[in-house]
Amino acid sequence: MNAEEISSSIITASPQQAGQLVDVVVRAFISDPPSRWVFPDEQQYLQYFPQFVRALGGNAFTQGAALATADYSGAALWLAPDAAPDEEALGKLIEDGVAAEKQAEMAAIVAQMGGCHPDEPHWYLPFIGVTPARQGRGYGAALLRAQLSICDKAQLPAYLESTSPKSQPLYERHGFRAIAEIKVGSCPSIVPMLRRPLMSAVGT
Repeated sequence: MNAEEISSSIITASPQQAGQLVDVVVRAFISDPPSRWVFPDEQQYLQYFPQFVRALGGNAFTQGAALATADYSGAALWLAPDAAPDEEALGKLIEDGVAAEKQAEMAAIVAQMGGCHPDEPHWYLPFIGVTPARQGRGYGAALLRAQLSICDKAQLPAYLESTSPKSQPLYERHGFRAIAEIKVGSCPSIVPMLRRPLMSAVGT
């Protein structure tokens, strides 16, 4: 598909499709540096990372803010300004699934991620991913554009954390700018990024 076809194929996933989209994110993040630092063993990753996705981004499904490509090879889980991650589930996941020697560092990372959010109402993108076989074909860009147009019309900023140097240029092309760097212990760097809404979108 070309870029226009991909953009027109973006759909809003229902809560019943949550498992399918979580699986997309799990496959997309299989080589993500911070994610594999947390869960270095493959079986450990496959067991616990889906729980991490649901704890951090699961509320996207209940609010109609989980986007997918029509072939379910790409997914983006957005949290609206009045939504938030499941902090209780995150805490339990760290306790149950993260190695004891990394738990304090992981808790510090989650705390810093929360502290980097803008104080004003904003859309948060905890996860966007494309399955490895479809990466580099414009799926991620289409998923971003679909929600960022809504952000612009509502004049709301968008916030995310870039966990890979390879993904940061994509976010920059769509208006995101680095606002900090999270570096805790031996975990690879995480870069919080903020995008201000485009003023030209008002009234369109």
